[in-house]
Amino acid sequence: MFRLLKRGQVCYLESPRLRENPFLTHAFLTRWNGVSTGKFSSLNLGLREGDEEERVARNWRLIADAFGLSVSQFFPIDQVHGDRIVVVEDLQDKDLPVRCDAVLTARRGVALAVKTADCVPLLLADREKQVVGVVHAGWRGTALGIAGKAVKALKERYSSKPGDTLAAIGPAVGVCCYQVDGKVFDAFKRSVSVRERAFRACQDVEGRWMLDLESANRIQLVEAGIPRENIFSAALCTSCRRDLFFSHRAEKGGTGRHLNFIVLN
Repeated sequence: MFRLLKRGQVCYLESPRLRENPFLTHAFLTRWNGVSTGKFSSLNLGLREGDEEERVARNWRLIADAFGLSVSQFFPIDQVHGDRIVVVEDLQDKDLPVRCDAVLTARRGVALAVKTADCVPLLLADREKQVVGVVHAGWRGTALGIAGKAVKALKERYSSKPGDTLAAIGPAVGVCCYQVDGKVFDAFKRSVSVRERAFRACQDVEGRWMLDLESANRIQLVEAGIPRENIFSAALCTSCRRDLFFSHRAEKGGTGRHLNFIVLN
């Protein structure tokens, strides 16, 4: 189980197994104790949804101060619901901002970050090579197999072994609340194991399914070689727990975004 902790004003979830590794710091932030108001209440890190720029900037500073970082150390990606994976060391200034859904690094002091409000935030850490990664996996990215591709990219770029890699799956919309249509089901036609194990046919609505995004990504991580015992989950539904998290689906698009990050110390 993840633990709910507090640093400064900031409340966040932490994976005890990741915490055991002194070379990194990580957090799955909640929506609590920021300065945004109304539908963005209160620790909103997203600008696209219409929050005031100054309030979002103050929220960034609250998080940075809580973890002893500067705002400039955060590396939030411009998420596009695809499967592009980038490596920080390979980027140049002309490449910024980075449009992708996963990023990896062995560089210390770079806080890799994704913003979520139902999609799966996934943190990866190789204990031996001391490299880390973050993945943003909505249904489109999951259908494209981005979690498994990120594990493969760690191996190709840093010679990481999946058996040395830890994976923490943060809060996301649960199977209890995520009903999808045939378009989404068909998008997983190349992943038989996910279609068989992460979808449940709706009993009362023909042609609709309940999708377990957490399980789908867990399946892909295992298929990529990460041992089951190295995969940990918050097991919290963002739609059910709107007291703790933003939920795009439950709040019909009118909501903020919380931050998930990992950094090599």
